[in-house]
Amino acid sequence: VVIQQAGVMDMLRFHKFTIGWNWIADYGSSDNEAEFKALYAYSPVHNIREGVKYPATLITTADHDDRVVPAHSFKYAATLQERQAGDGPILIRIDTNSGHGASSTTKYIEQTADIYSFLFQNLGITPKYNP
Repeated sequence: VVIQQAGVMDMLRFHKFTIGWNWIADYGSSDNEAEFKALYAYSPVHNIREGVKYPATLITTADHDDRVVPAHSFKYAATLQERQAGDGPILIRIDTNSGHGASSTTKYIEQTADIYSFLFQNLGITPKYNP
């Protein structure tokens, strides 16, 4: 099972969105031919292959994230869903009216509950309750 949270998934276009240009010193730029090749080699969305049985995956993002724009998660989820050869679900969870990180205690609790529910369901774990 995979839980992916607000990841930079498109290394070829990260610098085209919001604050991404500021990360060029860290990652490089796809506008540079040599750096393009290096970025392409490990860019998550560009390394999703056809015919692979990917594990159950929950991708989380927020609709107002200005650090890692949700387009990264949308593109990654759509590509993974399209190419999934296995039975594992590929789901995306989008927090509304939220930015990068939990915007309230309630939203944090809701997201954490969803993540644990996804993990338990896909790992076949039955939670034990103490009455």
